[in-house]
Amino acid sequence: MSAVTLFEVRDRVAYITLNRPEAMNSLNPELRWSLSQHFDEIENNDDIWIGVITGEGERAFCAGMDLKHGAAQLDASDEQKAEWQKMQDETLSITERWHFPKPLIAKVNGYALGGGLEIALACDIIVGADHAELGLPEPRRGLIPGAVGVHRLPRQMGLKVAMGYLLTGRHMSAQRAYELGLFNQVVPSDELDAAVDEWVADILRCAPLAIRAVKEASMRGLDVTLADAFNTPYESEIARRNSEDAIEGPRAFAEKRTPNWQGK
Repeated sequence: MSAVTLFEVRDRVAYITLNRPEAMNSLNPELRWSLSQHFDEIENNDDIWIGVITGEGERAFCAGMDLKHGAAQLDASDEQKAEWQKMQDETLSITERWHFPKPLIAKVNGYALGGGLEIALACDIIVGADHAELGLPEPRRGLIPGAVGVHRLPRQMGLKVAMGYLLTGRHMSAQRAYELGLFNQVVPSDELDAAVDEWVADILRCAPLAIRAVKEASMRGLDVTLADAFNTPYESEIARRNSEDAIEGPRAFAEKRTPNWQGK
């Protein structure tokens, strides 16, 4: 049986691929657990500076929860249920990692529905193929977007527009998502890899500790007043300020050369 995810690290970048194309890369316990392990690795490995997540094939980024698996759980053996429960106990979804320190890019190559869209919403940058379609259709199944989608969507596209999608389960096109500020870029499918590579290259031009400090200050600052956001001491900013890279950046500028970032 093939792995439910693929994971590769190249040039400081971790690439995660959801690998269940026959099920539109939908989320079953094995896939959720595997993703959790990969995000642990990205977070804890100092040699990884950026994460990129996508789905296998051109049909789907991720179609959300595997409802067929959910139905099969009803008839599963006690042993199988115990195994799935163990996986669940060991799984921490990216949607609930409130302050993930490193930048994440979602490469949306097709349908991003339910939990799939919620994964993308938890990333910092979303680049989509022009044929991608997204939505939170859970109410049509008697469910809610419980992986933080009910909270992230209004914060990321505005209340009234978000409620229009949340209360109907309607889908939107990639272009509409771009117009609403949800996607950073939309390109033809055959240009998707190149577009993501450009975002990765631009981030890698920046000092990794500066990127983490910017992300922490921006995201944590959303939870408090502007004055408190400005006056709060951020751990990643303290680390950046005391780093070798904080010296390397101005020095490289003065010497008119490309900085040699060390991430320390």
